[in-house]
Amino acid sequence: MKKQKQAVIIGGGLAGLSAAIRLQSDGFQTTILEKNDTIGGKLHEVTLGTHRFDFGPNTITMPEVFQSVIRHVGENPDDYFQFIRLEKHTKNVFADGSHLFFSSNKDRMIEELSHFDVYAAENYSNYLKEVKKLFELSNRHFFHRTFSSWKDYLSIPLAKAMLSARPLETLDQFHRRFFKDERVIRAFNRYATYIGSSPYTAPATFGLIGHLEMGDGVYFTKGGNAQIADGFKRVAEKLGVNIRCNEEVIKGHTKNHKLVSVETANEERYHGDVFVLNGDLLTQYPRLIDEQDRPSFSNKKSTSFEASISAFVVMAATSERFDLHHHQVFFGDDVREEFDDIFQKGIYGSDPTIYLCTSSKTDASLSPDGDNLFILVNAPPLKQGTNHEFDRFAMEQRIYQRLEEKCLPIRSKLIQSKVVDPQIMAERYYAYRGALYGVASNKKKDTFLRPFNRSQDLSNLFFAGGSTHPGGGSPMVVLSGQNVAKRIVKEYR
Repeated sequence: MKKQKQAVIIGGGLAGLSAAIRLQSDGFQTTILEKNDTIGGKLHEVTLGTHRFDFGPNTITMPEVFQSVIRHVGENPDDYFQFIRLEKHTKNVFADGSHLFFSSNKDRMIEELSHFDVYAAENYSNYLKEVKKLFELSNRHFFHRTFSSWKDYLSIPLAKAMLSARPLETLDQFHRRFFKDERVIRAFNRYATYIGSSPYTAPATFGLIGHLEMGDGVYFTKGGNAQIADGFKRVAEKLGVNIRCNEEVIKGHTKNHKLVSVETANEERYHGDVFVLNGDLLTQYPRLIDEQDRPSFSNKKSTSFEASISAFVVMAATSERFDLHHHQVFFGDDVREEFDDIFQKGIYGSDPTIYLCTSSKTDASLSPDGDNLFILVNAPPLKQGTNHEFDRFAMEQRIYQRLEEKCLPIRSKLIQSKVVDPQIMAERYYAYRGALYGVASNKKKDTFLRPFNRSQDLSNLFFAGGSTHPGGGSPMVVLSGQNVAKRIVKEYR
């Protein structure tokens, strides 16, 4: 009788859970080792009194990606989490006081645009067609595959797809073909932050996000988006996955160009036939594997990538409810300067864009005694080799002050708050320079040539998560886990 293959997954984020479910269902005995006390990585719930917050993805797109993980193992995804579609999903508020609602209802969106930009209203149908093409191109050629070496790029269809994905045009240039009003362009350009980059350098390929939000729709998970991670966990455990929280991997042991076991801080050894690293590849691969055992990924190489944008987050529990939409964005007066400050100078913008997610507007049970304000300001990644002391309290007060200028007196209604900044991101999640998405997509090579899904030096070590292909964002990391698991099953069975 054949011995059951053993799979060890380092990190219990969405990618790790996704991979574990697929591997376990296809015959591997799978163990997840998670250093924190909660599963789901950045997607977990934070509770402040009676107020509940999702830390991590607030905007959910591509719901079928999450559902397919559950369906593949013969379960009904509705038994684990349920999605609510938000048709009028985002209120964009500009420095002059005007506002533009984003909606996945085409007619309503054209009506909204007509008040700002007649040209945009007339060309909106063409915009939707173009971003749908970009999505379908990426979905067909990029999203559902792994890249294990440069040979995987030697494909004529793939080369044609890459050239068709508008790699030489920036996202800002792309949007200016359809919109004229600077406020409208500013609102659509914000999609660059979804992949941690600047719209003035990121390629137009990411215009596909417009299809996801404006064509397919924005979703929220009933009971909070953390229900997705909880649902994945319950399915994994039902299948027999061994989930070990508070079990930090500190060392990988290799032999004959393979990873044979990993050692944890609790002095446990876990042996496996195959390993999946679901953590920040840029920090964890060098931390766990001696440099001599990974010559293709030296320490120098691991620090050579441009880090994506990070975030300064305030979760504020208030005693009263404010006139806010589920997703609301307050734009500063000069967004280009804000991106220059972040990526060129490495500092916070002087007049930053402020994003608020108040999920209690859709599900009041999440904060029955007031609002649960998830407030996010774009932040520069940490600088390498420098002291990262930062006055979090002063920054929090600065944000409150700016919101008070927008007629949101949060401080006077504040019950409790919790702050997370790039330094905490680096410490808690080992995020590369505290970045949200690992590698930025400001350079063409970092968009299309992300770190491979497989070690070039250790044949049984695979990578999943936002720092590898196909990229950041909750649907993409779930796909990365599925893609890697399918590759492993194909090879090891």
